[in-house]
Order: sequence, then C-alpha cells, then structure tokens
Amino acid sequence: MTDIAIVAAGRTPIGSFRGAFAPLSAVDLGAAVVRSLLERCQLPAAVVDELIFGQVLTAGCGQNPARQTALRAGLPVETPAVTVNLVCGSGLKAVQQAVQAIRCGDAEIVIAGGQESMSNAPYLMHGARDGLRFGHASLQDSMILDGLWDAFNDYHMGITAENLADAFDISRERQDAFAVSSQRKAAAAIASGRFRDETVPVSVPQGKKPPRRVTDDEQPRPETSEQQLAQLRPAFRPADGSVTAGNASSLNDGAAAVLLMRVDKAHELGLPVLARIVSAAVAGVDPSVMGIGPVSACRQALQRAGWTLDEVDLIEANEAFAVQALAVGQLLEWDSEKVNVNGGAIALGHPIGASGCRILVSLVHEMQRRGASKGLATLCVGGGQGIAMTLQR
Repeated sequence: MTDIAIVAAGRTPIGSFRGAFAPLSAVDLGAAVVRSLLERCQLPAAVVDELIFGQVLTAGCGQNPARQTALRAGLPVETPAVTVNLVCGSGLKAVQQAVQAIRCGDAEIVIAGGQESMSNAPYLMHGARDGLRFGHASLQDSMILDGLWDAFNDYHMGITAENLADAFDISRERQDAFAVSSQRKAAAAIASGRFRDETVPVSVPQGKKPPRRVTDDEQPRPETSEQQLAQLRPAFRPADGSVTAGNASSLNDGAAAVLLMRVDKAHELGLPVLARIVSAAVAGVDPSVMGIGPVSACRQALQRAGWTLDEVDLIEANEAFAVQALAVGQLLEWDSEKVNVNGGAIALGHPIGASGCRILVSLVHEMQRRGASKGLATLCVGGGQGIAMTLQR
C-alpha cells in the first residue's frame, strides 16, 4: 500500500464561544491555516490538487464552505474542494478521504482538515417557507439541531453521556477528576510552549482599532479544581445526572489542517515526513451510546495496521465528555499515561468540524517532540459512530 506522508500540520488557537474568533467565519479560520501550511512548506498554491475540509454547521454559510476556504486561502480557481460532514469526526474523515484520493491516483498533493465557527451558527425558523399567516413562530438553534442533537432518539448528546455513566457505573467524582486532569495537562503544555509549533496565529479585525493577533488557546481554565466542579449542577439530567459544563467539552471556534502527499513525493520536493498515515477506520454503534464509537474504530484501525494497542506510543482521543473518555478507556484498557498527554477537548475546546484534524495535528507534533514511533487518533461521532487513524514515524 502506498505510504502517505504528513509534511505539514497546523491549527488555529481554539477560541471560546462568542470569544476572540466571534468576528470570523469558519472559512476565515480555515483559510488562515491553509495559507500557513503552504508558507511552511514554501510551496506554490497551484501544486495542491484538492482541498477536503470538514464542517458540521453549514447552515447559512453559503455553498460548499470548503470551496470558499480554498479560494480565500489563495488556491487557484481550478483546484476542486469538497466539504465533509461526519459530525465530530469530520476533520479526520477529511484526512482519510485525502489519503484515499492519493492512494488511488486521483491526486498527488491534498490539503485536508476541518473548520468550525460555533459562535456564528444561525437560528432557524421552520415552517416559514410557506408563510406564517398569523401568530407566534419558534426559532431553533442550528448549532444544537445540526451538531449536538441525536436525530434518532431526539435528545442532546449530553444524554448519551449520561447513558454511559449509567451503563459503566462511572461516578460524578471520577468525571470531575478526569476533567481537572485534562485542565492541568493543558496548562502545563501551554506554560512550556508545547503548542507553539502547531499553532497558527490569527489576525482578528477590531473595527477602527488595529487587528488583534490571537496566538493562544482561549478555553483552558488552569485554576479549575474538583471542589469547584462539584458545585456545578447537572446540565442534561437535572434530578440525578452527573454530566456538567465542567466535565464536558465546550462550544468553540477553530480550524486545523494537514498537507498530504506520497512519501516519495515528499522526498522529491525536499519536504520533511512528519509522520506516515498507516490506516484508518470508521465504525457504527448504537446512537444512544455514541460515545463508545472509538472502541470498534480503534480495534479496526489497529487490525488494519497490524498493530496491537500496547505498541502504540501516544494516543489522542477527543474528550467529548469525561464519562465518554473514561468509558472508552475502560473498554479498550489502554494505558492512560499515553492518552492526551497535553490535555484534551475538556480543557482545550471542541470546535466540532475541526476537532478530528486538531487531535491529529497535536498527535503529529507530540510524536515529533518525543521521538515516538506509533500514534493513534480517535473520536466518537454523534449519531452512533467512531473514527480512528494510525500514524507512524
């Protein structure tokens, strides 16, 4: 099988909901990352054969946001682009599709990743198409409807997390302790500059004032303690729930991308091979327990790579909810010391269309930093799926 190389990997800082990146669209964020990859590799935009980008919240964003990103970033009008939606796995699915395109000979050089502006998701008014003759009408939040709501069981993703807490007997205390650990690891990574190489500064307009240059993740709360989290009310099951705003991921804005080509092409162009993509898998599970989707996906990806889990040096697993991450770890029996060594989505944030590629970018850079040989990236997916990808240096 053709070896596919990641030759550049970057991401924006992750912005808080209605925070630093609120004035920017998902396309603005995606274009900033795409431009940075080309600059890092000193490649002309015309060499890119295709751009594949994930985005979940596309209502009101205009046709094919990935195409908008491509042109905003300066790619030629002749370069095709496609938008992918695998909910939280969109950014990683985009990378998988890019790998497939290169392996089958449809492209030589592809930029893949994901973008999201949860801050700018519009409200929708159903029924207005035929006219509202009189009376009141209700609005629906497209961020919840299209990104955070289980279409099969008609409830919030948070209820799927509560289902896991019940099924695996995972206490509120364990969830809160996990969340604090994520915050502390992220704080240590930020303090030591570990995200510096992977992060692309973004310029944000401020009206008549000079643009603001955003360089750091906005979401982490290093002061978080278990005592503070214990005071929070359950967010989704008020009477007896254990999932709170503190032990779940947040609403965020951001983008991430990788530049892909065959290993021999990278050598021909004199570009570094940061990592090789070995295998990937997407698997389905019951939507009501969508959080355990990574279990089957990881097993399939590892089988396709010919690896065992014990061989993997580093794991990046999206933390949709603390209970979800704990359930996956319990089922796979992985070494938690290898997982999210610089914190995860509970601390850093979860811009849903971008997170799949964000964890890949973080994994690639940490593998480089540590000289790690094998890595695994994985996410759960709303609607009852999981996705995983293996990397090797």
